[in-house]
Amino acid sequence: MAKYLAGLDYGTGGAKACIIDEEARVLSYAYREYPIIVEHPGWSEHDPLGYWEAACELLKECIQKAKVVPNEIAAIAVSSALPCLVMLDENGAPIQKAYNLMDKRAWREAKELMENPGKEQIFDLSGNRLEDHPSIVNLLWEKKNRPEDFARIKKVNTIDGYIRYKLCGSHTTNHSCGVFLGGYNIRENSFDKTLLLNLGINPDWMPEIYGCEDIVGEVNKTAAKDTGLSPGTLVSAGQCDFNAGCIGAGLFREGDINMNLGTCGNFGVIHKDSNFLDTMLACAFTANSNNTYITIPTTTTGGGAIRYLRDFFGDAEKSLEKLTGMSAYTMMDMEGERISPGSEGLLILPYLMGERTPLWNSEARGVVFGMSFHHTKGHMIRAMMEGVAYALYSSFLLMKESGKTMGNCIIFNEGGASSRLWRKIITDVFAVPTAMVENRVGAPYGDAILAGVAAGVFPDYQIAKDKANYVDPLEPNEKNHQIYMEYYRLFEKLYRDVKDDFSILSRIVKGEKL
Repeated sequence: MAKYLAGLDYGTGGAKACIIDEEARVLSYAYREYPIIVEHPGWSEHDPLGYWEAACELLKECIQKAKVVPNEIAAIAVSSALPCLVMLDENGAPIQKAYNLMDKRAWREAKELMENPGKEQIFDLSGNRLEDHPSIVNLLWEKKNRPEDFARIKKVNTIDGYIRYKLCGSHTTNHSCGVFLGGYNIRENSFDKTLLLNLGINPDWMPEIYGCEDIVGEVNKTAAKDTGLSPGTLVSAGQCDFNAGCIGAGLFREGDINMNLGTCGNFGVIHKDSNFLDTMLACAFTANSNNTYITIPTTTTGGGAIRYLRDFFGDAEKSLEKLTGMSAYTMMDMEGERISPGSEGLLILPYLMGERTPLWNSEARGVVFGMSFHHTKGHMIRAMMEGVAYALYSSFLLMKESGKTMGNCIIFNEGGASSRLWRKIITDVFAVPTAMVENRVGAPYGDAILAGVAAGVFPDYQIAKDKANYVDPLEPNEKNHQIYMEYYRLFEKLYRDVKDDFSILSRIVKGEKL
């Protein structure tokens, strides 16, 4: 009997699924966008019921496209973008909307935790600094602002954990996701029950922890009916979405560098040492998750910034997309390509939803600087791409200075990485050679590979490396790099100049007296 494997990934802007065979060939792929709900400044949510609806639609579509018999699908693995939070009641039903990684509302709670138990204790425990994540800050916000809902909580999950619960009925997390929930010891892979209790959070709410490659259950009859999978299909413990993208790109060795330009922009460096940087995100890596880590610098608005331009300023491109079939993003690239490096004096701070690494400023917002009458939509598109590149470059410099082992090539993977213009901008800003993985199914492909390892279909992850083909290599242009460095220095100065003003603006928006 043939053995097939399924992968399912949840991002901030949509979900993806795929099915592969025992040779790791992609048989089918499907994608669904879902709305990002922003009811108040600094909030960012999803409808949690939409997660399961997406799973059912995507898996059925993939099974149909792949023309496979469901009972020949050996296993499934799920990943999601983090931090995120789904709160469940005693019946397993979601309480309120789900938090996604762009939500910044719990900044007061984060500041309180910095005082007690203290940011140093949190960092020593988790390897991550305390800001508007991990999810325990959202739980404390719920406790303070919606106590009746807080009292109803029986379990908390990440998105991928919620889907595993729907698939097999157990509440689980994995080594790579635990730190994003909070109160988690990254070196021992356990929740600190004393810390949680001191914060008024019931440790029993937390899901059970597994290694990424562990099997946590089997698809039950109800889930099988809803998704088209067969009862008994093995369910892996899963992984965070960035790890899934790395696995899918054949990157699992120390020093490998993977870059995504999804809703957020980020890159990751795999390493063995447990000396974590207090300006970065870090978690266990999927392969050898007991002693291998990945540090993931992240800018909050990556591809989401270009999606914003498309949605609110791209009516012409969207209309032409319907008429011609050419992607609106491709047409936007064509507009940006006509503009020279530096966007002729237009500079953008791309902090549309605050910023994470290395600034950690939830109050930061987008700034358009230097605009004049000769600037066009093409200038805006290119300047936004350049702004995201500068934001990522800030963290890249810190990573280099830290002395961590880093490869000599960046591999682009998901989201806006399909834009050659954007890849060229980043190549020149970073002054590092780059290439793109040809198979850009991305995270769900990495999930399917993980499912195969967990189920014993694959002995290890080498098959992902064997299948990976890196295309369109780009070499940095030194002249462009020097131009970009002039703008980068101004980019950093501009942020320093307006940093305090972001706080003033936040207070005005909230109606506070200055």
